[in-house]
Amino acid sequence: MFDESILKPEERAIFSLRALYEEYGYRHFKMSKFEEYDLYSENKDFLQSDGIITFNDTNGKLLALKPDVTLSIINNSGACGTEKYYYNENVYRISQSSGAFREIMQTGLECIGDITEKEVCEVCELALKSLQSIGSNFILNISHVGLIDALIEEYGIEDKKTVISSLTVKNAGELKRICTKEQFEALKCLIKSYSSAAETIAAVKKIAKSSDCEKALSELENICDYAAKIGFAENINIDFSLVNSAGYYSGIVLNGYIGGISTRVLSGGSYDILAKKMGKENGAIGFAVYLDAIEHITLEETDPKPYINIALPKGRLGDKVYAMFEKAGFECPALLEPNRKLIFENEQKKLRFFWVKPSDVAIYVERGAADIGVAGKDILLEYEPDVFELLDLGIGKCRMAVAAKKDFCDDRSATLRVATKFSNIARNYYAKQCRDIDIIHLNGSIEIAPILGLSDVIVDIVETGKTLLENNLEPYETIVPISARLISNKASYNFKKARIEEIKKGILKEVNCDD
Repeated sequence: MFDESILKPEERAIFSLRALYEEYGYRHFKMSKFEEYDLYSENKDFLQSDGIITFNDTNGKLLALKPDVTLSIINNSGACGTEKYYYNENVYRISQSSGAFREIMQTGLECIGDITEKEVCEVCELALKSLQSIGSNFILNISHVGLIDALIEEYGIEDKKTVISSLTVKNAGELKRICTKEQFEALKCLIKSYSSAAETIAAVKKIAKSSDCEKALSELENICDYAAKIGFAENINIDFSLVNSAGYYSGIVLNGYIGGISTRVLSGGSYDILAKKMGKENGAIGFAVYLDAIEHITLEETDPKPYINIALPKGRLGDKVYAMFEKAGFECPALLEPNRKLIFENEQKKLRFFWVKPSDVAIYVERGAADIGVAGKDILLEYEPDVFELLDLGIGKCRMAVAAKKDFCDDRSATLRVATKFSNIARNYYAKQCRDIDIIHLNGSIEIAPILGLSDVIVDIVETGKTLLENNLEPYETIVPISARLISNKASYNFKKARIEEIKKGILKEVNCDD
């Protein structure tokens, strides 16, 4: 008899998920590692990454290592009826953290054709059972792209891209900045944390009046009712931060998390737009389970009040941040003791603080070593970590700006030489202006670059402007205001939401007091 104990977690998952999907009538879909490059180049809008590994076969045809399974299945599936497939394949994508290509193990399923409420509910059921087969502590988040689009249209919001960005990171401050008072009062319920899916739906019903909104809400409600009927009421949650793949998904969106894993394990949803573009007249829905995430599963914390791990930035900003935590009632006396320790605990309040380099806070939070932390907006813009941006603390205020010598005059007929340690911010800023630039990445003494003729301008943080003035430089353009932000790991937020929200609300009172 085969001893399953010798299998790795991801290998056990493959066996259990295969049996689950076949039980529901899904057929195994086996595909080649390669596809013609044209398939991906013609559908780049639906890919999670622009980077594609290409090569020429022996006949000179341009092929690609597949970066996406769904495109391959739709491309190679039949044209009529309802088809149900599952797969176990590797995809090849660019890592957000390293910029290098990674081979990612996936298993999942696709349902293509006549998609009714029955098929949608079945796919959501299988998503729940897929998570359950891997870990006992799990949450399936659902959202609806159509609902978000309908609400944005209903309330006449022009800057849709920024609204979507604000919802994705739960940034209520940014949403408030770009909306009118009426718009914000309506849409803030999409960011607010609720105790149950039913409570979330009830809140959105108060602001959703159009038929498109009502239709999308009805679909969400039916899924939640069905999940409760089959015993998963506590495992399903509505989360409108799932809107960042609006170009891919057109209806229901799914994201799954498992306790002990610091990143999402499952993602998927309805993608009728893609299906229609590729000649399928009806609809399509599916999801993928990321097996590489399961490799790093840790023991689940069974304590009803688990520790909250908090990453604080070293230096003056960190001292100010800790003072805010302390005033809000989330103190750790050991942290103030004269020693060289880096990790400090308040066992009674289940808080664990640790000091890290300011630029590393977002990495600790994104990777799950910290549940929450405080990072400057400059770090979030530069490295774009996949975290929630819960609160603007209103401290560490400065601005990201373009500076140059006082006699500088921009010659748009020439390439602009930009010295900076914030390459991503500078690149994005000038890309919006269609400006041709040459980025010179420096790690210190940025102000020297234009003085010595190395660059025309610099992009850097400006607080008082005194350093610029002393070096015969002056701010030329402001890119964005900067301040310290409370951020959260997305998986941690799902499993420690009540405690994280408690901390957020406590600190918010201190922020308002300072105002």
